[in-house]
Amino acid sequence: MRERIWAQLPLLLPWLLLPPPLWGGPPDGQCPEREPEPGPLQPFDLLYASGVAAYYSGDYEVAVRDLEAALRSHRRLREIRARCARHCAARRPLVPPGAGPGAELPFFRALLERARCYRSCQSQRLGGPASRHRASEDVRSDFQRRVPYNYLQRAYIKLNQLEKAVEAAHTFFMANPEHMEMQQNIKNYRTMAGVEDLQLVDRDAKPHLESYSEGVKHYEADDFELAIKYFEQALREYFNEDTECRALCEGPQRFEEYEYLGYKAGLYEAIADHYVQVLVCQHECVRELATRPGRLSPIENFLPLHYDYLQFAYYRVGEYVKALECAKAYLLLHPDDEDVRDNVDYYESLLDDSTDPASIQAREDLAMFVKHHNLESELIKSAAEGLGFSYTEPNYWIQYGGRQAENQVPSGVNVEGTEVHGLSTRKKSSPKIDRDLREGGPLLYENITFVYNSEQLNGTQRVLLDNVLSEEQCRELHSVASGIMLVGDGYRGKTSPHTPNEKFEGATVLKALKFGYEGRVPLKSARLFYDISEKARKIVESYFMLNSTLYFSYTHMVCRTALSGQQDRRNDLSHPIHADNCLLDPEANECWKEPPAYTFRDYSALLYMNDDFEGGEFIFTEMDAKTVTASIKPKCGRMISFSSGGENPHGVKAVTKGQRCAVALWFTLDPLYRELERIQADEVIAILDQEQQGKHKPNINPKDEL
Repeated sequence: MRERIWAQLPLLLPWLLLPPPLWGGPPDGQCPEREPEPGPLQPFDLLYASGVAAYYSGDYEVAVRDLEAALRSHRRLREIRARCARHCAARRPLVPPGAGPGAELPFFRALLERARCYRSCQSQRLGGPASRHRASEDVRSDFQRRVPYNYLQRAYIKLNQLEKAVEAAHTFFMANPEHMEMQQNIKNYRTMAGVEDLQLVDRDAKPHLESYSEGVKHYEADDFELAIKYFEQALREYFNEDTECRALCEGPQRFEEYEYLGYKAGLYEAIADHYVQVLVCQHECVRELATRPGRLSPIENFLPLHYDYLQFAYYRVGEYVKALECAKAYLLLHPDDEDVRDNVDYYESLLDDSTDPASIQAREDLAMFVKHHNLESELIKSAAEGLGFSYTEPNYWIQYGGRQAENQVPSGVNVEGTEVHGLSTRKKSSPKIDRDLREGGPLLYENITFVYNSEQLNGTQRVLLDNVLSEEQCRELHSVASGIMLVGDGYRGKTSPHTPNEKFEGATVLKALKFGYEGRVPLKSARLFYDISEKARKIVESYFMLNSTLYFSYTHMVCRTALSGQQDRRNDLSHPIHADNCLLDPEANECWKEPPAYTFRDYSALLYMNDDFEGGEFIFTEMDAKTVTASIKPKCGRMISFSSGGENPHGVKAVTKGQRCAVALWFTLDPLYRELERIQADEVIAILDQEQQGKHKPNINPKDEL
């Protein structure tokens, strides 16, 4: 085994022994460092917890103090880790192992010295052991999604510091555009503060994206000189960010999906395992830099778009050599782009007779970057084969967004002259459902009232029905809800998973039956939860005229309760705009059907239990997550059902008073994704039915049967 693992290390050596990337990133010592706060750096997760606790207790000054401190600590921790990684990589270079017994020991010694340097550097700069700063996955996710800024914007409003509230709200919104009303919220804040013309500030903006946006603005204004300035600046910043991202991959890794060894038996195994994970992490920096904060999938990869804009901007200012270099650089990432290939031919035709077109190569910065990236890819694939884990190379250079609107980005140049041809828009088609779209089937049950179909609800595969439940059933379900629900149930225990202004409680159908069987709630009421969900399933299957069985994928009773004292001037949503089986991307007007979305869900339904609350309207929107196409007020017995894809983005407006309760149902056409708890609930019901039949079985005398 030792030989098998060691055999993989030479595969990693070409990468391990590479000098720091030359395409960007200042040498250590040349990057300005923030003035550290006195004393040891406080763990950002503890500060965050303190700030949130203060927010809920109404101490908004302390909340602001601790939340701002948490953000500074988180930012400082990242800077320290990146600086220490660069410092130790430069001070402790790795040496290749020689031949013969023990020849690898100098290599191992260098690795251990670098690790010791990294640990010592962090401890010194942090003012204590780095282990104090290991936060939970939930906390790290909150910071990635910029959740602290959501608390901050509300706290600043309470303190009447409106300009800071605008800043915090905008920073949060940039990572969470699915908050449909946040944009209006920001506008209201600015109006209240009298700062309508104030430049909105994204406090956590990535520099290369800011410069890129400026470049696009000047490009669209036909100011190509300034556009070039900002695009070139954006490229430098992109490569600097890439260098920092790679540096942050050093140190402990948490890649559960790459746990391919299953043991940590010795030095060879540990080194191979660690460095393959570091390599994968560094390879993924391309995705990290192209991903909106808080998102798991890239909106678009900005790197090729930089060169796409630049090739035409240089052409428009008459710098044909640079235009050709940028066009060839773009083709390194998208070699099959016919439009840019045409541009290359045209740019070559414009060169002086003394210039050989073949001597003009792709831009060196991107050529080196791609070479390094491809080497990483080959090393990961080789390591995967040797170490026995699965790895599929992602498509990092996603080819959508940006190059879509007429006369904005070059697509083809007329070789006969200088006129720009019309663009190839390459717009993504609207989400399609891979089955026949039908509706209008029978509702199966008496008394159910048809209200609106898809056309009347301004969408696709939508239906609104009334009287699915009776008033008595609504009261019974609402009553049993108070006996079986737990705060945060169904939301990984989070009390307020979508908004800090409401409390969320939930319960599954199996839990209800369990409580009923134990006598903690009436068994009849628990059985009602099961029965009405089955009733809803049959209605959905029949109305949408599905030619195959519809299965439950999840059944959940949920209540949302407005928290008192937190509803003043509230403009957030109870549940942000989303789609049920794909990742909604409002800016790209797309919905990506990929994990962590529940891609197997096909239809959804919500069955409402009450209307004695304020707010809480269910809304459909366009894919921009802003334009409302239908709004539905919940009431007892009302059911809304719809297909689960990107054709039906939806959300819930803020519940501003009282408690809103509903049964949420998600269905799948794939039996492999049937809800396990539902299958168990079916078994419980079968047992209960058998017991019931046993109780009422007639006591017949055998003699009477003769």
